[in-house]
Amino acid sequence: MLFQYIQGANLNSSRIRMTAPVLTSIVPGAGPLHSSAYSVLFYLPMKFQADPPVPLPELHLKPGKWPVHCVAVRKFSGYARDYNIVKEAEKLAVSLRRSPWANFTTSESNYAYSIAQYSSPFQIFRRVNEIWVDVQSSRLEECESSSVVSTF
Repeated sequence: MLFQYIQGANLNSSRIRMTAPVLTSIVPGAGPLHSSAYSVLFYLPMKFQADPPVPLPELHLKPGKWPVHCVAVRKFSGYARDYNIVKEAEKLAVSLRRSPWANFTTSESNYAYSIAQYSSPFQIFRRVNEIWVDVQSSRLEECESSSVVSTF
């Protein structure tokens, strides 16, 4: 559905250049029969951000804005597959427990974690992915001063 939208399935038939990262946010156990539920998001190019093309209703897409917030990030390579995504998310959780940010992961987020994929699906080598976990911070400068956390 997202691919159809960027290929022109929107009310003004605009074709939208793909941007990176493509973000998949996961909520384990929130889907039918306790399966994982997920959302796939991508950033609109600057020229569409002020007035995004409205998706065709049958696509059931929901454009939205993300507020500025802090995330803890773990970078990994290769294709993002279930087995390595879970492994990398667990490694990020261990790193956070050993960091000054141990008590700052947020339960207020709608997502347990997100996978950011920066590489084209056709790129075989030197792929770049990240696991993101929301962290709480009362001041954004706290995020900017840490190597564990990034802002977007």
